[in-house]
Amino acid sequence: MENLSIKPIVPATSLRTLAYEALKSAITNMDIYGQSGDVRLDERGLSQTLGVSRTPIREALTVLEQEGFVRNEPRRGVFVVKKTKREIVGMIQAWAALESMAARLACTAASDEDLACLRRSFPEFFDGKPYEHLGEYSEANIRFHQKIISLGHSEVIKDLTSNLLMHVRGIRNTALRQGDRASKSIEEHVQIIEALEARDAERAERLVRDHGLGLADHVQRYGNHLD
Repeated sequence: MENLSIKPIVPATSLRTLAYEALKSAITNMDIYGQSGDVRLDERGLSQTLGVSRTPIREALTVLEQEGFVRNEPRRGVFVVKKTKREIVGMIQAWAALESMAARLACTAASDEDLACLRRSFPEFFDGKPYEHLGEYSEANIRFHQKIISLGHSEVIKDLTSNLLMHVRGIRNTALRQGDRASKSIEEHVQIIEALEARDAERAERLVRDHGLGLADHVQRYGNHLD
């Protein structure tokens, strides 16, 4: 019988990569600014939850530390990084610049179907009652801004905004519960959708930029608890 030349089967994705993706997703979706104090990550608990040994967990946490998502304090443990008010304002300003460019690009790069489905995808913006279901609206708010990034079809902008998302997401969720931010945010979202539907690149870019900078101003006003 002729011997078969068979290479060993190697998993397409390493455990470290799987652990990294799972942890990054969980941290990014965490409302870190909606709670006081540090957010500590327990290696043993993470190992049990993910069903892997602690080695890929440690390796994944090392990568996340290099990316600025977590910090490792000797004899204390690993903690999710929280930013100061000044740092957050700077990150929101950077996000506003990137997202506004994505909005401009979307006016020419997005398909007619993508733009037409914006209203259907975000009915929360059109019922006018955000405070009756603030949790759902908060989630829709973040999805909307991620959608604008994706409609621009720029991989560079996607990559640059990915590491900002955790902090911008957390602050947006908190800001919606302060002052009149929720109702004002809805009005601005509807205007942005209208500009995108009309493929008005200049107006879409301006509205998205002003919307982001408005959040930065809001954090300046209400964010003293961050320091």
